[in-house]
Amino acid sequence: MDLLLLTHPLNFILMWVLAFGTGFFISRKFKLGWRLFWIGAATFILSQIGHIPFNAGLTQLFVQGILPAPPTAWQLPFNAVVLGLSAGLWEELTRYAVYRWWAKDARTWRKGLMMGAGHGGIEAAIVGFMVLLTLINMLALREMDLSTMLTGEQLALTQQQVSRYWGAAWYEPLVGALERAFTIPAQIAFSILVLQVFTRKQSRWLWIAVLWHALIDAGAVYLSAKFGVYVAEAAIGLSALINIYLIWRLRQPEPEEPPEETSLIQPPMTAADLNLQPPAENTVNIEDTRFTN
Repeated sequence: MDLLLLTHPLNFILMWVLAFGTGFFISRKFKLGWRLFWIGAATFILSQIGHIPFNAGLTQLFVQGILPAPPTAWQLPFNAVVLGLSAGLWEELTRYAVYRWWAKDARTWRKGLMMGAGHGGIEAAIVGFMVLLTLINMLALREMDLSTMLTGEQLALTQQQVSRYWGAAWYEPLVGALERAFTIPAQIAFSILVLQVFTRKQSRWLWIAVLWHALIDAGAVYLSAKFGVYVAEAAIGLSALINIYLIWRLRQPEPEEPPEETSLIQPPMTAADLNLQPPAENTVNIEDTRFTN
């Protein structure tokens, strides 16, 4: 049996388990509802509404010569830096805006965890859904006679894509799930970094989050193109360890719960409430109280 028929669907399943399993763990561990998870998920989607068109428009400006392109030797590092900064700015500025104007109650470490889990979780879920769609398309294309539908360069390109997809080593599809396992801690760390703007009242934490996000993404782009996907994944894995340390290091004491309010109207008190005992009987003989000669 072709192991790729197992590992391709497993890749999708693992991504979804990571996406929602992280949220489930944090919810149970810290007794939180799912509201902040979905706000974090909306944060990622909102950021991409601006991020994706911005990258597409910027690419066209370079293609059309409106913006000067760097020399060929510098194109890869230039592209890596631009893409990294674009991701860092759009996602972290959106995260800041959501903290400030929407999730105004998210001002504790555990709530920051839940926001980050939603951000990274929905990203993993969307990527997993795209993996599933690709699998369905490739299953269909493998069973078709492509020469009856396509010709020329289009036929050759499609055949090459199908051959590469089904000719991969059995473990290669699982690299996608591994990357999501490294990326979710990053999104949680970014969430905790931006949270410091509000808990410490220092705006520099926003720019620390932007630059750290940009560095991770730029490094992944550069290393993947220069040395291959496995070197890039090793670097992302190292950054995941750093992100886990940041999450732990920035943990702050949770605020104490306010004391329960007492009612102004109290029920009438009884003798039992006051621990009063009934008066003892007077056993003194009245004859003993008379004066005698």
